[in-house]
Amino acid sequence: MTITTHPTDLDRLTETVGFVREQDTASLLPLLLPGLDALELRALVERCRLSHAALLVFPPSPEALRALLTDAGLPAEVTARPSVVVRDRLAARHGRDPAQLDVRILRPRVAGTDRTVELFTLTAPPGSDLTDLAGHERAHDHEAHLALEVEQPDPLVLRGLCALLTRHGAGADGGGYNPHEDGTVLYFTAPTGSKAGYRRLELYAPGEHPDVLAAHLARHRAGRPAETLLRLLTGAWTTQALAVCAELRLPDALDTHTALGAPALARAVGADPDTLACLLRYLAMLDVVAADGDGAGYRLTEIGALLRTDVPASMRPLALLYGGPFYHSFAALGHTVRTGEVAFDHLHGANHFDHFARDPRLAALFDESMAASSRMFEPLTAHPAVTSAGRAPDPGTVVDVAGGNGELLGRLLTAHPGLRGVLLERPHAVEAARRSLEAAGHGDRCTYVAGDFADVPAGGDLYLLSRILHDWDDDRCREILRHCARAMPAHADLLVVERLLPTDDSPSLATAWDLHMRCNVGGRERHADHYARLLADAGLTLVDTASLPLDATVLHARRAGSPVPGQATHSGGC
Repeated sequence: MTITTHPTDLDRLTETVGFVREQDTASLLPLLLPGLDALELRALVERCRLSHAALLVFPPSPEALRALLTDAGLPAEVTARPSVVVRDRLAARHGRDPAQLDVRILRPRVAGTDRTVELFTLTAPPGSDLTDLAGHERAHDHEAHLALEVEQPDPLVLRGLCALLTRHGAGADGGGYNPHEDGTVLYFTAPTGSKAGYRRLELYAPGEHPDVLAAHLARHRAGRPAETLLRLLTGAWTTQALAVCAELRLPDALDTHTALGAPALARAVGADPDTLACLLRYLAMLDVVAADGDGAGYRLTEIGALLRTDVPASMRPLALLYGGPFYHSFAALGHTVRTGEVAFDHLHGANHFDHFARDPRLAALFDESMAASSRMFEPLTAHPAVTSAGRAPDPGTVVDVAGGNGELLGRLLTAHPGLRGVLLERPHAVEAARRSLEAAGHGDRCTYVAGDFADVPAGGDLYLLSRILHDWDDDRCREILRHCARAMPAHADLLVVERLLPTDDSPSLATAWDLHMRCNVGGRERHADHYARLLADAGLTLVDTASLPLDATVLHARRAGSPVPGQATHSGGC
C-alpha cells in the first residue's frame, strides 16, 4: 500500500526543520525583536533558549504522519500527547466543538541540535469535514511560531520577560496551561518589522504559573471585549455544570485511562444520554474530561479526578456547596452591594452557620467542604512553630480553635507524634471531629471542647485559627483574637491561615473570596497589614508570614513582648 502525504505539509515541515537546524538563540533574537540593546539581549539569552519552531499539519492517517516525519528527516517514533491550547484555538477560530478536534503534539528532535520541531497534528482523512479547516490553516499558518523556553522559571522572571517582549512591540496572543505535559504557554504576535520569518512567538515555561498566565490572557482579551464579556456572563453555567457533574457522581463512573461513551455513562449515573453527551462536551472544554478521537468516549482528567468521592480531600463537597446553597444566595448579591447586608441572611433569616446547623445534611456538607481545601495544610506540618512544639521535652499541645472536622489537627498529629491536640468546636461539629480523629488513630492524643470562642482552652503551646477570621467583621475578629491571647501562655505561638488580598491588582483567589464572604457569610478577606492591626489590637504581634497552596498564607503571631521564636520553652498540656 502506498502512503501519501499532503505535499504542502511535507514542504512546510522540511522548511521548518532547515530553519531550526540553522538558527541559534543569540543570532535569532535581534531579528525577532528589532531594537533590542545589548543588555536586553544578554538578559534574554541568559534566561531562555530557542527551543523549537512549530507547525500544524493534517495527515490523512497515523501511517501518513510517520511517513511525513521520515521524509522530512525526523524520527518517526515520537510520543504524542493531547494539545489543549491549540485545540481550543482551532475550535474558537472555526466555530467547532473542541471535543471533536483531537489535536496532538509531538516534538521530534532535529539531528545535530538540542532543538526540536513542535508538530501539532490533526488527522484529516480525505473527504472529511476537516478538509476546509485544513486548507485554511495550511494557507495561513496560524499556529506556526518560534518558541523560547524559559529555564528555571519563577513568576518574577516570567513577568519581566513578558514586559520586555511587550516593550519591543510583541503583543499578547493567548496561551494556556497543558496539564498533559505540565507546561505553561504564553503566545505573542511578533512586532512589526520582525525579520525572523515568523509572525508568532511562544514563551514556554515548565510547570504551572496561573497568575502570570491570567495576566497575559487578560492583556490578550483586552482587544476582544465583546467575546470576553460573553464568556464572563456565562460563568454561572460553568458552576452548575461542575455541580451537576459532582451530583451525578460522574467522575466516579469515569476512568482516567479507558474512554467511556455517553450511553454507557448515562446508564451508570441515571441520566439522559443525549443531554449527558452535551454536558460532557462542555466539561471537555473545561478540561474536566478529555474526549478521545471523535468524542465517542471520554476519560477523566487530573482536574476532574478531584471531584471523585474516593480521593483524599475530594473537592466534590465544594462543587455541591458552591453550586447549591451559596449559588442560590449569590443570586442576591445585588442586595449585599446596595445595603451592605449579607444576602444569605436576607434570604434565609439566619446566618449560614445557624442555617446549616439546623440541617444535618447541610452541616455535614459544609464540614466536608472545609476539608476539601486541606491541600493548603501540608506545608504547615513543617512550620517552625509546629516543629518547635513537636520537639518539646514534654508533649506539646496544639489547640485548634473552631477546627471543623479535625483535618488540620490530624495532619499535625500524624507528622509530629510528640504533639497532643485539643479541638474547640460547636457541639455537632465536635462529634464529627471526634469520629474523624479516632478513625485516624489519634483518639488517645486528643481532647474535645464543645463551645464558642469564649471557651478557648488555656495553656496550649500552639494555637490555630484556620480560615476563621475571614468569617467575621473587624470587631468580632478582635474579640476572637483577644480570647486566644488570654488563653496563650507567654511562650505560645498562634498560626492564622487566611487568603490575603494582594497589595496591587494582581489576580488572586482572595479577591473573589472577598465578594463571596460579604455576600454569603458576612465576613471579608483582608490585607496582611490589616491582620497585623487586628492582632496588635488584641495584644499580639505578627512575627512573619509564609505562602501556602491554594493562594493561602499562614500568619505567625505571638503575644506582645514574648520571647524571640526559637528560644521558647514549652510547659506542655492544657
